[in-house]
Amino acid sequence: MSNSRKTEKKTSATERMRVAREQAERSERIRRRVVVGVSSAAVLALAAGVAFAVGGSSGSGSGASANGPLVVPANATGTNGTVVTYGKADAPHTLSVYEDFRCPFCEKLETTTGKALQQGADAGTYKIEYHLATFLDDNLGGSGSRTALAAAGAALNEGVDKFKAFHDVLYANQPQESSDAFGDVNHILDLAGQVPGLKTDAFVKAVQDGTYKPWAAKVNEEFNKSDVTGTPTVKLDGKKLDVLTGGNAVSPEQFTAMVKQQVGG
Repeated sequence: MSNSRKTEKKTSATERMRVAREQAERSERIRRRVVVGVSSAAVLALAAGVAFAVGGSSGSGSGASANGPLVVPANATGTNGTVVTYGKADAPHTLSVYEDFRCPFCEKLETTTGKALQQGADAGTYKIEYHLATFLDDNLGGSGSRTALAAAGAALNEGVDKFKAFHDVLYANQPQESSDAFGDVNHILDLAGQVPGLKTDAFVKAVQDGTYKPWAAKVNEEFNKSDVTGTPTVKLDGKKLDVLTGGNAVSPEQFTAMVKQQVGG
């Protein structure tokens, strides 16, 4: 929370987040609601320590268009190839994870509890389905969410394992929310260098050309069609897990206990 408060003074967007959170705390309301409309704009609020996306979004981020042919990465799953599945396809349970690469609370979850999420999938307890969004580009300005997601699509095209490793690198190196560092393709490619074997010629070209930006827009459209109003949201077999408490991620042990309580064992 301290990092967010530092940036609140720097941008009007984060100031609105602070005000929204204070209003939510005063009214002691933790219910979340999304009103989706074609002409509505995405705005960001904080309530109960969660980053909220309220309203509809084109998913283009900072007014950028989704021009160009729709190219779906190899290994994509779900509706129109807009979901990324990690783990065994026949796992008995499904952990649905909703995130935005620029979301600071997603970073808290991934850097604190992310390994525990992965271990559950590696053990075959569940498969992880990633539902990704780009609404923070509209809220904060810039194109970092969409550029990062498009690059993640290029990583997915190389393999699910490459996507997962790149996903983790992005969160481990997430810039301040007031920064649009992820909008810099060269910076994204530098981070990709931390994933062994990822920077093939095809990957580099796809990132530089924005090959998967139209796909990133489609992924965000599907996110907006869901009943999820904020990131991060984690559901196990459709039941929401409270992975944030007071703005901080639960510990790996707490997460594992939640899973065991729901699935048994």
